[in-house]
Amino acid sequence: MADEAGNREAFEIQRFYCEKMGAPIYARLCGAIAHGLTRDSRTGARVLDWPGEPTRDALPLRLIGGLHALVLAGADAGLAQVFRGEVTDGAAIAERVNAALVAHDDAVWPWLDGPPQTNEPGRSGALMVGLMEAARRHGPKLEVLEIGSSAGLNLLIDRFGFDLGGTRVGPAHSPVTIRPEWRGVPPRPAPLEIVSVRGSDIQPLDATDPSVAARLMAYVWAETPARAERLRGAVAMLREQGVDLVRADAAEWVEARLAEPQAAGVTRVLMHSVVWQYLAGAVADRVRAAMIAAGERATAERPLAWVMMEPDRAFAHQVVQVRSWPGHAEWAAIATAHAHGTWVSNGVADEDRRRFDLPETAAVKAG
Repeated sequence: MADEAGNREAFEIQRFYCEKMGAPIYARLCGAIAHGLTRDSRTGARVLDWPGEPTRDALPLRLIGGLHALVLAGADAGLAQVFRGEVTDGAAIAERVNAALVAHDDAVWPWLDGPPQTNEPGRSGALMVGLMEAARRHGPKLEVLEIGSSAGLNLLIDRFGFDLGGTRVGPAHSPVTIRPEWRGVPPRPAPLEIVSVRGSDIQPLDATDPSVAARLMAYVWAETPARAERLRGAVAMLREQGVDLVRADAAEWVEARLAEPQAAGVTRVLMHSVVWQYLAGAVADRVRAAMIAAGERATAERPLAWVMMEPDRAFAHQVVQVRSWPGHAEWAAIATAHAHGTWVSNGVADEDRRRFDLPETAAVKAG
């Protein structure tokens, strides 16, 4: 539970993340909101009086998504100058944000109602590194299950092409190739065949709906046009052929999928990215317990793996971790990544260990 000071601090924490991720426009915007947001609008007051833990709730990204939506709709010229990086003074940025909130209070208010569903397809590059590790351990055939699928863009992981530091994976002629900046030694090639991909979300989105696609675009940071282009490409792929995405509680869905018969010679893989922090504690505990119980039943003929790309907030980056059964029940951190998949780094370098001290309530426990 935070107070006004804690809610303002959440924007300072987000500013730190933006700086680490090479997003100076959003860093300046977060800093200006942290110090200059007023109660002149209902939305501004709601942010300052936020009752939950603002960092875990991604409060800054909720608000900035709403502000960016105004810009994309051409609704506020002054705010658009901020998002284009033409206004850099913190006080001037805060003045324009507050004015926009007063003028468009009713439009921005609903953006605070739920967590951002970024559904960044670039994250599949980091997830593929984890899937390749599972294939090395247990064989090439994988049955992929994803929780927190949002609009299902990463359920296209079997249809995307990948260039991971020169290591090519996936269809050669895919309309979307995920090509992160690769840091370190490229991953060793691994035979890999994704035999099925299914996903669930507590509130799935239909990205083929133009209004939903526009909402997803509002969560794409204005200073990363390559992300916007990748998102458009992935949505076009969905329109051409959909994915297996259902509305479900994560724990109930995982428990049900793990109880299904598993084909011999196929590794069942639970996969997720930037989801764990949004799960209620009881739901996360059930997923963890279900996976451990299923892992104890796993055999060399019917293995189980868990691949995640989740934030280590203290280091301001994502960590790709893998555990699998039988034989690899402990988590192994195999890579780090930019939150939007802009870069992927093999292993965990010493420079990745520089910490940013967070409020205890903002901590996220790994799976």
